Amino acid sequence: MAKNTNAASKERFSFLRGGKRTERTEGVDFYDYNLLAVVILLTCFGLVMLYSTSAYEASVDYGNDMRYFARQALVSAMFFVVMIYGSRMDYHWFSKFAFPGYLLANVLLIATKFVGTTINGARRWIYIGGISFQPAEFAKLAVILFFPTLIVRMGWKFRKVKAPMIVFGLGLMTAFFTYRFTDNLSTAIIILGIAYVLIFIAHPRPKRMLQLTIVFLIVVAIALLVIRNTNILESSSSFRMQRILTWLHPEENQDEGGYQVMQALYAIGSGGLFGKGLGNSAQKLGALPEAQNDMIFSIICEELGIIGAMIVLVLFAFLLARLVFIATNAPDLLGSLIATGIFAHISLQVVLNIAVVLNVIPTTGITLPFVSYGGTSIAFLMMEMMLALSVSNQIRVKNA
Repeated sequence: MAKNTNAASKERFSFLRGGKRTERTEGVDFYDYNLLAVVILLTCFGLVMLYSTSAYEASVDYGNDMRYFARQALVSAMFFVVMIYGSRMDYHWFSKFAFPGYLLANVLLIATKFVGTTINGARRWIYIGGISFQPAEFAKLAVILFFPTLIVRMGWKFRKVKAPMIVFGLGLMTAFFTYRFTDNLSTAIIILGIAYVLIFIAHPRPKRMLQLTIVFLIVVAIALLVIRNTNILESSSSFRMQRILTWLHPEENQDEGGYQVMQALYAIGSGGLFGKGLGNSAQKLGALPEAQNDMIFSIICEELGIIGAMIVLVLFAFLLARLVFIATNAPDLLGSLIATGIFAHISLQVVLNIAVVLNVIPTTGITLPFVSYGGTSIAFLMMEMMLALSVSNQIRVKNA
């Protein structure tokens, strides 16, 4: 049994020397139109829900009910074209820019602290040529491309302890920059999560990492239980501690952020099974602040009910399933890890967003992919889908 495992491991890493790709087998080119279709469905659904959610607030604040919708639709259309065009290119070509992109992402994260623009109390945006973007969103794409490239170039060294620690250390560094210079804890968690998932998938001994993960989760669970059953939070003035206190007792801390959580829960509860109908939300009429951003899932539940929410979750599940298919059928480890990194990002962000809306975890300020308002988010999501489709385009299907 050990001999077979060792042989499988050698075969898995046989093409990693020098970062070289494997030779393509004979067959027919494959292109994942299923993934393309679900991206289109999620994007269109997101635009419909964005207009429904933001029309009232946009009309009151700007005198134009189409303001948020028009901006999101324009960015979506532009980067959809980029996605289609770029997906026909070889993803190995994109990997040439992995290190410069990763380096640039970290520089921009640091620069945000000094030249960034503050919006809604957070300094997370940089303006270049009249266009604003969040370096933290760029950092997600950068690590998704850089870490797989780095792992492949490490080759056989990745079997040892030092190489995985280097990858995790770089992920920890970028996560720290994201948290320290943009005050974006949720994105820092996602970046660290992407690094961990990639190491877990690529390492030939995942059982050891799984054991360490279980121990870590047990420690976190015990810490949360201790915090929940003591008055440690009441004696702390920390912003992060206050968020945890608000999460535990939102009804008693509505002035500190609990109000938004309570309104989101009211929206979900009032939707019932089938919802009030598209456009008929009451909470979006000023009761739920910034409903088009982090809390848009609550409006989906209010207007479309549990059925509508389940449809959205099914669409995300199908998208993730297609990414798993691409990862398991990619022609080499580079393509497999790129698809895995995208899977880790999307799954973590969806879970975190919905968990925040349901008050399962403290508020983190994370958006729902393809649905929440955010030009930077949709732009880099489209580029991630471009990479996934590019990997799928290199899959060879044997002739019948």
